[in-house]
Amino acid sequence: MRTFNICVAIGALLGVAAAAEKKLQMKDLPAAVQKTVQDQTKGAEIRGISSETEKGKLTYEIETMVSGKHRDFLVDAKGAVTEVEDETAIDSIPAAAKAAIEKKAAGGKIAMVETVTRGSVTLYEATYTDKAGKKHEFAVTPEGVETKD
Repeated sequence: MRTFNICVAIGALLGVAAAAEKKLQMKDLPAAVQKTVQDQTKGAEIRGISSETEKGKLTYEIETMVSGKHRDFLVDAKGAVTEVEDETAIDSIPAAAKAAIEKKAAGGKIAMVETVTRGSVTLYEATYTDKAGKKHEFAVTPEGVETKD
């Protein structure tokens, strides 16, 4: 039985590794994705390109810096932008979202807030470090409701 459990654990780890991001360069991208990346990164510094297959769908993540702020976006295999994450000041987001983030991070240090846009849905994602030094990330709606994102 112990051997079986070890085999299951190894299989699970291999499955996680298979879903891990793969680092890429611009030349590795399909033509449609390259065009989208070029269109979306005018005036930006590309900090990283990676791909990931999740639930059978291939997605490319492009990490950039624009005017000193993080701006990351996801592109599907056909070249369509499916998500955009823009670093933003906490004071510029809706009051309810700001209050929810500050409450959850109470006593900790908020490292970054991003506006996350997926189609017509907008969320606010915060990264913070708690008093014990552990990093956390969570997202809230404009109304301040935490999501399972």
